[in-house]
Amino acid sequence: MSALYRKEFKSYFNNMTGWVVIAFLLFIAGIFVNAVNLNGKYPGFEVSLGSMGFVMMFVVPILTMRSLAEERATKTDQLLFSLPMSVTKMVLAKYFAMLSVFAIPLGIMALYPLFLLLYGSVNLITAYSALIGYFLLGAALIAIGLFVSSLTESIVISAVVTFGAMLLCNLMSGLANMVPNTSIASFIAFTIVIFVLGYLIYSMTKNYWLAFFCGCVAEAVLLGIYIFNRTAFVGSFADVMKWLSLFDRINTFIYSRMFDITSIVYYISVAALFVFLTSQSVDRRRWN
Repeated sequence: MSALYRKEFKSYFNNMTGWVVIAFLLFIAGIFVNAVNLNGKYPGFEVSLGSMGFVMMFVVPILTMRSLAEERATKTDQLLFSLPMSVTKMVLAKYFAMLSVFAIPLGIMALYPLFLLLYGSVNLITAYSALIGYFLLGAALIAIGLFVSSLTESIVISAVVTFGAMLLCNLMSGLANMVPNTSIASFIAFTIVIFVLGYLIYSMTKNYWLAFFCGCVAEAVLLGIYIFNRTAFVGSFADVMKWLSLFDRINTFIYSRMFDITSIVYYISVAALFVFLTSQSVDRRRWN
């Protein structure tokens, strides 16, 4: 696993991908630090970092689009399957390589609060808490991008779909405010989600009956709750969307000035879930 990790990590610097990601993140960080902290004379580095959430919509597709899609297109994934390691370890090696590339500019940014100390008082605890939150946000989003890359052999499709997923995650709270608060609207929305999850199960397992059974059970439970406690559905789907918003959770590290354990667990859980789904997707293709 370590050998594959080193190979994957070096590959990002054998082409322009790693350099572009690092340069782009540092360039945007420099713009916000200059505008907010230096020219604006505001000592909080965490505010500059919080303004950089949108950058993930571009960084993650660039970083993840080749991770598995290119292997599949060039058939080099067959060589990986022949290695004496499990699919999970192979996926983890690729994931940690991307995470390491992402961590490099953040490591450089860790010096910024110390630099700002030369100009005034800086809350280092809040600044570094926000930096950890930003890293965890990236870890979760990179896992999502890795999963998308495992579903296609086209680099372009991988990049476009990942960008769409990042955009959806970024706009989730705003979209939640557009969802009607009525119970029937929430019920319909949850039903659509169940349908999508059922399709996802089918696409990963190619087992129609398993997907159909899981979908029917979930829909039956949903319908039962709706019949016996309809008021519980009022505004519930919008609340779930807000709770699931990856981008909004970083605000707890920035504006609440606290180390939010709930958000940390959530980010790690999302990352673990999509790494697991990626492993299942790759493993299914291996035996097909």
